[in-house]
Order: sequence, then C-alpha cells, then structure tokens
Amino acid sequence: MSSLAGEFGKVAVLMGGWSAEREISLLSGKAVLQALQAQGIDAHGIDVDHHIATVLDQGRFDRAFIALHGRGGEDGTMQGLLSAMAIPFTGSKVLGSALSMDKLRTKQIWHGAGLPTPDYRLLENELDCTQAVQEIGLPLIIKPVLEGSSIGMSKVSDASEMVPAWQKAKACGGAVIAERWITGVEYTAAILNSRVLPMIRLETSHSFYDFDAKYQAVDTKYICPCGLSKDDEEQLAEMIIKSFSAVDACGWGRVDFMIDRKNQPWLIEVNTVPGMTDHSLVPMAAKQAGISFEQLVVEILWSAS
Repeated sequence: MSSLAGEFGKVAVLMGGWSAEREISLLSGKAVLQALQAQGIDAHGIDVDHHIATVLDQGRFDRAFIALHGRGGEDGTMQGLLSAMAIPFTGSKVLGSALSMDKLRTKQIWHGAGLPTPDYRLLENELDCTQAVQEIGLPLIIKPVLEGSSIGMSKVSDASEMVPAWQKAKACGGAVIAERWITGVEYTAAILNSRVLPMIRLETSHSFYDFDAKYQAVDTKYICPCGLSKDDEEQLAEMIIKSFSAVDACGWGRVDFMIDRKNQPWLIEVNTVPGMTDHSLVPMAAKQAGISFEQLVVEILWSAS
C-alpha cells in the first residue's frame, strides 16, 4: 500500500450523473480516476445514478472526489447527500455549490457585494424579452441560469431573435436571464485552496465561448501566461478570491471573467466542479504553476472535508 493510499483510504470518484453535461463529466472522472490510481490510491469510479446513496453506503468509502458537472452533482444535491452520510468530499459545500450553480443568485450576491458583473434582467415572459432589449440594449446574451458548459445560451443581435432565444434557454429548465453583452477579452482564473493559479486568455472564432468552442472546435486558443502584467494579474486575483468567497465557494474551482475595451473587468460566473481532463482549463493553469495533473488531483483530494 502506498503512503497516499493509507492517508486517503477508499476513494469514490463520482462522475457521469444525469445532467446535460454527463459526457464531459465522464471524461473528467476517468482522468481523475486514472491519476489517483497511478499514485497507488484506492480509487473507484462510480457512474452516478439515482441509486447513489445505496452504492456509497455499501461501498464504505472514506472520501469522495466529485467530478460531476451540472445539476445533480454541482448544485449542492450531491454535497448534501455526502454531508448527511458523513463522507468527506472535494470542493464547495452545499450552500456554495447551490449558489454558484445558479447564475441569477450569483449575480445578485455580486451586485450586493459591490463586485462588477454585467447588468441583467430576469425573463419570465415575452414582454420581459421586449423590455430587456429596451433596458439593456443589443447585443445581449440569453442564459439558462442552471446550466453549465454554455448549454442553452444564445447571443442576440436583433430584437426578432429574443423570443426564440428565450424559449431555447427556457427549455433547459429553471429561470432565464438576459445579460448585457461585453465586448472584450475573455479570461478564466482557477482557484486551488485559496490560491489563484496563472490566468488563461481564451480566443475563439465563435461569437462567444459556446459549447462547440469549448469541446469540439479545433481553432479555440488558450493563452497562458495570459499576457496581463504581473500587477494587473495580482489585482484581478484579489477580485477573483472575493467573488469566489462571496458565494461561499471553497476548495477549488474556476471564475470566468472578461475585460472590456476600457480595461474594466466583469465577472461572469463561478464553476465549482470545472472540467478535469488533461487538457481542461484548471489542469492547464496548474501546469503553468508547475503542478502536474497527478499532483493537482491529490491536492484537491487533500482538501476534502
């Protein structure tokens, strides 16, 4: 038995699930599982379904590595179950997971905390769509508040596109918001145990960093080091930590933000269980900081509580 195996005991790597991000979660979970097993850790992959409580109880696991993306795994649901079963787990707890998964609640908290995030309007009917165009202006972006990986999102450049975009987002379930379009450069900042890792600049030929740009396009570029000055990156890191803490997120995660043409930063969203394949953004930032993928998963597992 390796020393790490003795420290961690029997580890459940939770992946898959039933969200729209299931396939990405399976890729993340398999990468995490392989990295843990390669270091002699007694890790077991579990494709999560609605019998997960029984599986965990019968498996007698000592801790869990959550590699579930989206609803059912990243929204506080799994965190609540694991807490009730007294199984230590990675990442944010129930409140931080639930708040971060909800883009509307996240933005409300950021506004209340005086943190910069684009203006938005809640869309509950077609009249709201018309008023959002008048109040926010075009272009804007429509988002289902409970989805990740840019699922259900649409850029709207003409008023005639509003209702179809709202209906598309509404079909995902949950509330829908219209958000002011930010013209500028998109960045992401990974957080590992209160430390902000080197930031990444994202460049895509798409109108925004959508699902295809994230997982299928071959021309999406990830620049790290991101090109910001050391002073700018340090100042932004302070904002990132504040934004992460404001929604009670902890452990590890990722904050996405943009910088507009006037050099004003805008917070976009928090991910409490980011992608964990060997080419995902958090591992990419960790590598720039001198942390290998295997070291990264172990450090995340250390923080399980």
